Amino acid sequence: MSDNKYSEFLTPDNAMLTMIDHQTGLMVGLGDEHPTILKNNILALCNTAKTIGLPSVVTASLPEGPNGPVMPEIPEILGVNVIEREGQINAWDSKAYRDAIKATGRRKIIMAGIVTDVCLLFPALSAIAEGYDVYAVVDASGTWNKTVQEVTVHRLAQAGIKVTTWASVLAEVMNDWRSEHGAGLGQVLAGHTTKYGYVMNSHFAK
Repeated sequence: MSDNKYSEFLTPDNAMLTMIDHQTGLMVGLGDEHPTILKNNILALCNTAKTIGLPSVVTASLPEGPNGPVMPEIPEILGVNVIEREGQINAWDSKAYRDAIKATGRRKIIMAGIVTDVCLLFPALSAIAEGYDVYAVVDASGTWNKTVQEVTVHRLAQAGIKVTTWASVLAEVMNDWRSEHGAGLGQVLAGHTTKYGYVMNSHFAK
């Protein structure tokens, strides 16, 4: 990567996605976003990755315990198995998880997790310490309340992690509506953004 990493862009060829601990038992306690909106954002991010064929890694913390299983839509969309950790809170402490990330051969990690201040924050800090370029997708992550979210965003940014949103990731990897992925990503955007869906409907109705 160049020294000016903050101006580098995501592409379908340089990035991978990891979804961390989007588990049903954790989802019920979130308060920083409406659950319907958060679920939409999570699925939108996964569909973005699927559309452009991004390598993806999904992990869960003790899914047989109170945290519960990962939202079933996530592995179904991404077509991957869930890496079930033995008990590590920080996913990066799991060798199986780290090995799966390394096996993608990508140094840019698009990362989302529940909860934001633990499941996203800890592996993001660990990954950037090992030289990865991390993009924290905050609107596809969730936590207990807005105060916790805001504090976590500050800590992520202080560490040099790029805080972003799923729609920004989509636009960044698309780059040009004329690209091979333009039509597919446009459909993802329309399907998960109600207002833009109306725009697309108007366009195709011409």
